[in-house]
Amino acid sequence: MPQSMTGLKRDFYCGQIDLSILDQEVTVMGWVQHRRDHGGLVFIDLRDRTGLVQTVFNPQEDPQTHEKSHDVRAEYVLALRGRVRRRPPEMVNPKLPTGEVEIFIRELRVLNEAQTPPFIVEDHAEVNESVRLRYRYLDLRRPSVLKNFILRDKITQLTRSYLSDLGFLEVETPILTKSTPEGARDYLVPSRLNRGSFYALPQSPQLFKQLLMIAGFDRYYQIVKCFRDEDLRADRQPEFTQIDLETSFLDQDSILELLEGYIALIFKKILDIELKRPFLRIPFSEAMTSYGSDKPDLRYGLEIVELNNELAHSKAQVFQEALKRGGCARALRAPGAASKLSRKQLDDLVALAISLGAKGLAWLRATNEGFQGPLAKFLSEEENKAISKALGVEIGDVIFFGADQPEMVSHVLGQIRVKLAKDLNLIAPKAYSLAWITNFPMFERDPETKRWAAKHHPFTAPMESDLAFLESDPALVRAQAYDLVLNGNEIGGGSIRIHSRSIQERVFKVLGLKKEEAKEKFSFLLEALTYGAPPHGGCAFGLDRLTMILAGASSLREVIAFPKTQKAACPLTDAPNLVDDRQLLELGLKVEKEEG
Repeated sequence: MPQSMTGLKRDFYCGQIDLSILDQEVTVMGWVQHRRDHGGLVFIDLRDRTGLVQTVFNPQEDPQTHEKSHDVRAEYVLALRGRVRRRPPEMVNPKLPTGEVEIFIRELRVLNEAQTPPFIVEDHAEVNESVRLRYRYLDLRRPSVLKNFILRDKITQLTRSYLSDLGFLEVETPILTKSTPEGARDYLVPSRLNRGSFYALPQSPQLFKQLLMIAGFDRYYQIVKCFRDEDLRADRQPEFTQIDLETSFLDQDSILELLEGYIALIFKKILDIELKRPFLRIPFSEAMTSYGSDKPDLRYGLEIVELNNELAHSKAQVFQEALKRGGCARALRAPGAASKLSRKQLDDLVALAISLGAKGLAWLRATNEGFQGPLAKFLSEEENKAISKALGVEIGDVIFFGADQPEMVSHVLGQIRVKLAKDLNLIAPKAYSLAWITNFPMFERDPETKRWAAKHHPFTAPMESDLAFLESDPALVRAQAYDLVLNGNEIGGGSIRIHSRSIQERVFKVLGLKKEEAKEKFSFLLEALTYGAPPHGGCAFGLDRLTMILAGASSLREVIAFPKTQKAACPLTDAPNLVDDRQLLELGLKVEKEEG
């Protein structure tokens, strides 16, 4: 039966027991990691969130307490009182912070018993993820898992301190709000008091933080839950946490400087790394041309090079057809890859390109006898020289070519670049590379509706120099938007916002929103913009993703306490679940069962 804590008060955490309190009487409380019976002495390793300490039960010194220790099992919750002693030299454990001491126990209380856990609560134990999530409260006891949340807490505290010192106010915004188009599907919540109407869980606090700027709050931030009903992957969850901020009367350069100061602080305090500032800034068009991605990983080279001029008169059909249709020819050089990539690996790269929508992937090896490969016989000596000069080709390199419309070439060679970096082990461990991607297109064509859609969101301000093209040629309009990229991951993004009602209405019109529809969805914003909206802009960092990268984790699920699976389900609580008819009736809802 569990015993009471009455009369006992914890005065040290397990991880605090060291030589500085030698010979002191201490009380520790925690969970049993191991129990070892050495035929006389019994050793129990007690664990709490700070670490582990060895405790000893000696039948010669306290036979009654020693006898009680025989009933203890793994994950029992104990309160132990005893004296701190130095371990014998042969028993010192240098790998353990408490490894020079142990506690000789004079009192043991079992605060609670535990069933045999479904897996060993240790870092080295291999456990299926579904089991880990089913028993997440046990999984979170493991030191390596707990460590991620200690790191997350530190990032959160640094965030609040940094922004507060700069005059930002922490303001909470509504969770139950209006459904507005922001890119992904909304999670909807039916209203009992307003039958047939629904709230939406916010995809971001975007409109509310703009309203706070119109209200004159000047500087706002919030560590906020956001929700998006979209297909999941390792770095995406249906509910996620943003470090959200907005500020008035600052231009883009000033905002980026402020944000770089924040990221530099995080890296210094968390990893003890001094980041070089200002961060690299790459226009969107250059990122797509040179890296095939708007979130390029810059820890390695493998830049993509345009070869339109070099191959303008090529007899190779693949280049002829692409350039004739207004496409492009590009290539990337993999240094020294000829001796490192097997023919199977080359074939796998070709298969990858085809799976991404390309017709194929041409490649060449640079040898002492010249270029070798499927493409070699179609290129002239003059073209070989031009390619070598443009790419800086050396003997032993492999060159990969893409020829098609620019979007397809960027998509394919960008993925080939990432795969090559892994295959050739070009990514230095614990390397970090940051860059701002700027000058994004304001609009992009929706492949399904064939209408213009906002590249970021419809409240992003267009470049002032591009306003003349807003109606006549939206494809030419660039946005005052910026994304921060870390090791090929977008960790934050923001923009200067539209603060003029007339420009906001023009943007809505380009997006195909009729006046009545814009008014129905955004009347509160449009009205607010007529009451003296200041110039403003902001950013949102993904706290989950930032923590994941700094923790060296491979999935957001490792840094979210109670995450969902890729089917947006929680194995621990069995959410989402069916509700009874009475609850549905109160909401005026009826669930149609799927046939079959």
